[in-house]
Amino acid sequence: MIADNRAAASAGISVGPNGDRTIGADRARSLTKAAFTEAGVPVAEAEQVADALVDTSLRGIDTHGLRLLPQYLDELATGVAKATARPTVVRDQGAGLLMDADGALGVLAGLSAAGLAAERARKFGVAAVGMRNSNHFGAASVYTRRLARQGLVGIAVTSAASRVAPYGGVEPLFGTNPISVAAGSEGEEFALDMATSQVCFGEVKQRSAQGRRLDEGWVTDHSGQATQDPDAAYALSPLGGYKGQGLAMAVTLLGAVLTGTAPDWQLAQVGEGDRGHSRGVGHLVLAIDPAAFAGEEQFTAGLADLLTTVRTAKPAAAKPVLAPGDPQRAYERTRGVRGIPLDARTADVLVELAGRLGAAGPTATSEEGSA
Repeated sequence: MIADNRAAASAGISVGPNGDRTIGADRARSLTKAAFTEAGVPVAEAEQVADALVDTSLRGIDTHGLRLLPQYLDELATGVAKATARPTVVRDQGAGLLMDADGALGVLAGLSAAGLAAERARKFGVAAVGMRNSNHFGAASVYTRRLARQGLVGIAVTSAASRVAPYGGVEPLFGTNPISVAAGSEGEEFALDMATSQVCFGEVKQRSAQGRRLDEGWVTDHSGQATQDPDAAYALSPLGGYKGQGLAMAVTLLGAVLTGTAPDWQLAQVGEGDRGHSRGVGHLVLAIDPAAFAGEEQFTAGLADLLTTVRTAKPAAAKPVLAPGDPQRAYERTRGVRGIPLDARTADVLVELAGRLGAAGPTATSEEGSA
């Protein structure tokens, strides 16, 4: 353990008294960028993926942040994702485009779609970019918040391998199929990023490892009956019953059917793709320019009024009412100071990488007693 902690410290990872490991954002960016560069991703693109993963972890969305680094590196190593993919436009009708990701890392495919959507929205007022032949693209809010920071309204959905059974069904047919909508920036930001399932499968696996029961209504077993035993979980339950199923189907419609992509139940899970072939995930990114509607000034004022009205609503308990994105900004402030928590697998990958490459970074802040 002492050697492990010293190795962690030399990698810029802090080890707490209880063995908890954290890493500063700058160090995480440099190591993650180095990892993708070593895997053959061009430097500028490696930096983009590193920023996406680190920023997501800073915001407390751990399942879609740095924890994905080992999985994405595996995809590159097996050829599921191409390190030097070049997305191309398949069909262009001005405000509506279809692109082929060429098997790129999903993050790079999503950023490419968002960039093109922003450009076209400035011209047409609204733009929608569909992406096919892609891979897992992390947190959907990465793309919508990027559009929001440019003064646009961003909307993003993605197909995903099936984990969720339809309401009243047994077999998983849909992915967790997220929806993200974002507008504004900083404190005046609306940033919704939600799955259409009750919970992600990673949480089920974590509860199993911890020997903890699941919350009621999260999953069903092989017979389609609700269970709180994580080891008996067969399918995730849709958020809000039939309403969540409807949202999941809407995401499949937009992310898969509209882009000519295979439906969720035909997609391989992350880490289970066929060597040399992309997982064939589909995304849809939309950008809306307020200038084409109410106008920038009126939209900005209306957004501020919406957020203020919600945040100042009378709370039912001691905690204030929050708007979408508020909890994530709180995490970002805290983790910007205390560092990003790391799970064991991600910490091992970063320690091994730092030791092999000798990547420079901030000095470790571990206490001497824990190192």
